[in-house]
Amino acid sequence: MIPVTEFRQFSEQQPAFRVLKPWWDVFTDYLSVAMLMIGVFGCTLQVMQDKIICLPKRVQPCQNQYNSSNAFNTIPDTTSLPPPKPSTPPATVEMKGLKTDLDLQQYSFINQVCYERALHWYAKYFPYLVLIHTLVFMLCSNFWFKFPGSSSKIEHFISILGKCFDSPWTTRALSEVSGEDSEEKDNRKNNINKSNTIQTTTEGTLVKTQSLKSIPEKLVVDKGTPGALDKKEGEQAKALFEKVKKFRLHVEEGDILYVMYVRQTVLKVIKFLIIIAYNTALVSEVNFTVDCNVDIEDMTGYKNFCCNHTMAHLFSKLSYCYLCFVSIYGLTCLYTLYWLFYRSLKEYSFEYVRQETGINDIPDVKNDFAFMLHMIDQYDPLYSKRFAVFLSEVSENKLKQMNLNNEWTEDKLRQRMQTNSHNHKELQLFMLSGLPDTVFGIIELQSLKLEIINNVMIPATIAQLENLQELSLHQCTVKVHSTALNFLKRNLKILSVKFDDIRELPHWMYGLRNLEELYLIGSLSHDISKNITLESFRELKSLKVLYIKSNLSKIPQSAADVSSHLQKLCIHNDGTKLVMLNSLKKMVNLTQLELVHCDLERIPHAVFSLVCLQELDLKENNLKSIEEIVSFQHLRKLTILKLWYNSITYIPEHIKKLTSLERLSFSHNKIEVLPSHLFLCNKIRYLDLSYNDIRFIPPEIGVLQSLQYFSIMCNKVESVPDELYFCKKLKTLKIGKNNLSVLSPKIGNLGVLSHLDIKGNHFEILPPELGECRALKRTGFIVEDTLFETLPSDVREQMKAE
Repeated sequence: MIPVTEFRQFSEQQPAFRVLKPWWDVFTDYLSVAMLMIGVFGCTLQVMQDKIICLPKRVQPCQNQYNSSNAFNTIPDTTSLPPPKPSTPPATVEMKGLKTDLDLQQYSFINQVCYERALHWYAKYFPYLVLIHTLVFMLCSNFWFKFPGSSSKIEHFISILGKCFDSPWTTRALSEVSGEDSEEKDNRKNNINKSNTIQTTTEGTLVKTQSLKSIPEKLVVDKGTPGALDKKEGEQAKALFEKVKKFRLHVEEGDILYVMYVRQTVLKVIKFLIIIAYNTALVSEVNFTVDCNVDIEDMTGYKNFCCNHTMAHLFSKLSYCYLCFVSIYGLTCLYTLYWLFYRSLKEYSFEYVRQETGINDIPDVKNDFAFMLHMIDQYDPLYSKRFAVFLSEVSENKLKQMNLNNEWTEDKLRQRMQTNSHNHKELQLFMLSGLPDTVFGIIELQSLKLEIINNVMIPATIAQLENLQELSLHQCTVKVHSTALNFLKRNLKILSVKFDDIRELPHWMYGLRNLEELYLIGSLSHDISKNITLESFRELKSLKVLYIKSNLSKIPQSAADVSSHLQKLCIHNDGTKLVMLNSLKKMVNLTQLELVHCDLERIPHAVFSLVCLQELDLKENNLKSIEEIVSFQHLRKLTILKLWYNSITYIPEHIKKLTSLERLSFSHNKIEVLPSHLFLCNKIRYLDLSYNDIRFIPPEIGVLQSLQYFSIMCNKVESVPDELYFCKKLKTLKIGKNNLSVLSPKIGNLGVLSHLDIKGNHFEILPPELGECRALKRTGFIVEDTLFETLPSDVREQMKAE
């Protein structure tokens, strides 16, 4: 016995696959069941009933005629009886048949022989043919559900379809995503027009009557709208979006499902034509009587037999009934072929769904994905409508936004707030799936920094951040709502954008009329950088700081649009040679200029025209000679000069003419001799000569009475002049990593010294006069521990004390 559990797979698969069975497949399935019943019924009769009954026939023509008319009745043979005597009264006549002298075994043998030899094959095998043909039809109808190449896709699709249909997000998305702002405004306008009618009753009171249509639609929607998804449901819906994307990418590559369905339908049509052709021709061969002529006279004494096909009448009626079912089946298959080839089933448009739901970004699909959706529409278009929710990017973004809001609450965001370099309260968000709406509830936020976040949509609710002044977008794709853009135009002061391609720069940044500082960071290909064109900065009327870190070959022409009011220009060029600097002459109000890592070999002449320049930074270039420094004497306001990280070998004598300098940096160069005329710049407060090849410090250094910071670390200095210790305003002294062997006791004159670095020299003992440097503490004293122990204990305790 076969256990019932073996049939479980059939009962489980059928409800799942039904969504891919259109009405014609369901109809043909019922027809197949009817034809199968005809075949089973006929086969049962063949087995249970006698197939044929045969009787012998006389050889003489007269006898044949007689036998043919009387062989099947019990009328006695009167020709062999004598005529009745007239005198004899009537009596009972004995009824006798025709004697054949055949026994039961011989009749059985004759029946079998005549069944095999005389009966037409169609009459014999008609039930089996019906059974076989019906099984072939049923196999063809369900072959694409079983074929490995197609069944795997179908099972995966049906699994995803069921989850999408039952997902709580589907109902929520259809109610929320379709609720566009324009429709809500129209609904409000209609609600206002449908005002309550006021009727006066007989008692003089006023009664407000309100029709059902005048009830605000929003209230109705809100009442039926499901609650917020919990975390588990949100994650499940998110996983469904990923599954749908991957499945679509896989299925749209081929059309095996379409081809398989067409082939099985064509096979059914061919099968139908064959059945109609030979059944129509052979149905007349099913006769009630059959003549059987077999050479078995030596065994039975007879050669000719007349046989009766007992099932002939029933089989004839069943064959006509079967032909009717097959005809209807075939016409249905022909309609299926017409549907397959008349319509473009390899493309599916969600235009109707987009119009009905308002989800306008549902993409059209093709190939097998489109074909399955066409099949589903024949079952129930609601499946496609609910499935389309998971093809919508808007719906996906809304789900991500909801999950994001649940994860990043206002309290959690406030805990991440810090104070940045501009002394603003800053919130930094890194590698999120979007921008949480909860951010716009932190009204004290002043700076928002977004890093590596795709598809950022800045909504109109950003207007709640009245204190927001700074926005940083690092490798983010950002879209801005029109209302939000108006807010940014009014409030935003600082904008930083880090990009991979210049085409990723947000176009809306060129309209920020109140923007004061703009930072652009990103690399460009060499072909683009030669002809770099940024959109005009003409609308940036308040721009004062422009920072560009890229690989430019020249200063952007668009910078000329703000040259008149630009105060700070910083170009960090990552080693790409910067040429054509004449446009700098237009920036007459420039106070700070940084040309870092621009492969400059000489100081640009255009710099000498910037009469308002206060700070110049030429870090990491290829400067070897700075003879042009003499032209800096015309820059009366220049106070900061940074020529660090170059290849400068000497400091020219002309530097003495830069009497307004307060900060000077020559660190990380190749300077060997420190000229005494350098110290004629007596306003210098900051002097950095570290990382050079200097061996001697001139005693003229004592002229720098305003000196507060002096570093000569990592040189080859063997002694420090005592005149250095006359600079009593010195707060930071760095003389470490030199060849010093003695530290002068006059260091005690530096009463305000708070940072001293002497590590890496050849000192053996420290002067106790260090105790007179009251501002110097152990944390600001960089020295070897063993050398520190040479100080008197009271001095050590004084330095360790807070």
